[in-house]
Amino acid sequence: MAMLRSCSGVCTTGTTFPRNTYLKPIQAAVVPNVHLPMRSFEVKNRTSTEDIKSLRLITAIKTPYLPDGRFDLEAYDDLVNMQIVNGAEGVIVGGTTGEGQLMSWDEHIMLIGHTINCFGGKIKVIGNTGSNSTREAIHATEQGFAVGMHAALHINPYYGKTSLNGMVSHFDSVLSMGPTIIYNVPSRTGQDIPPHVIQTLALSVNLAGVKECVGNDRVKHYTGNGVVVWSGNDDECHDARWGYGATGVISVTSNLVPGLMRELMFGGNNPTLNSKLLPLVDWLFQEPNPIGLNTALAQLGVVRPVFRLPYVPLPVEKRIEFVNLVKNIGREHFVGEKDVEVLDDNDFIIVGRY
Repeated sequence: MAMLRSCSGVCTTGTTFPRNTYLKPIQAAVVPNVHLPMRSFEVKNRTSTEDIKSLRLITAIKTPYLPDGRFDLEAYDDLVNMQIVNGAEGVIVGGTTGEGQLMSWDEHIMLIGHTINCFGGKIKVIGNTGSNSTREAIHATEQGFAVGMHAALHINPYYGKTSLNGMVSHFDSVLSMGPTIIYNVPSRTGQDIPPHVIQTLALSVNLAGVKECVGNDRVKHYTGNGVVVWSGNDDECHDARWGYGATGVISVTSNLVPGLMRELMFGGNNPTLNSKLLPLVDWLFQEPNPIGLNTALAQLGVVRPVFRLPYVPLPVEKRIEFVNLVKNIGREHFVGEKDVEVLDDNDFIIVGRY
């Protein structure tokens, strides 16, 4: 039977051992602080960065829910199919619009994998695997690419924020894994990603481009320096595309009117169509996204009227405004087949635990 040594060098049987026989840490068990990317070089379904750079209409897709707050995958599939039929080229899964911030990482990666599995041959799937925690961003991005997403969307660290050098290091930690879009939205993160940070990151072959929400002057700066940009503001995307060199838009409004948004991005300069859509865009963003979109899709009958807190539906007067907007633009341009209706307050289900 093996003898157990005490910390004084005396075994439990009373035998004394020389001090140089003390147990020492096993050096081989000390793991160096070197992160090896969990990645594969198999080429099935692999998308190049250049493929992502060419996308003109990318929809930040809504995530619909069942009455208990779980994902309504049937409604989700219908929404994605509507985007495909109407000419969207990509979807952002689990972004701000898709309420990734309200998902567990298990839910998040499952939805990315589901989207790839069902639609990856028809549309580019860009998973939002960004986080204000670099550790979480690395882990989620590894998992996202492992389940087959075509590209990742990454935001700069929010709330806690960081220095500009820390921002570069954060993005460098995930850029090596595959095609990546950087998302700049200071109104949500509290910190701008300045152009010199993007120019530094552009040295990576995996940087597909920037979703930019600061405005069209910033868009022009990037396009003038060879950086691909998607407008992150639906109200500015027409001018960004045709006047400032943006490749296209990552859009919320295309959840509702994908065909019209495709025409806006593909059909050339069209201020008449842009003016027609601006009242809808203004309505959608009266309250923080995705409150307006969730309300609209419920009134169109394409998702159940279920909200995960902290989001709640727009008040009834705004719901009436939406019905009038649909009539003015034309119901045939909107997703779904049911008549638009004004829902009552008690039609909505609001869940805090799910």
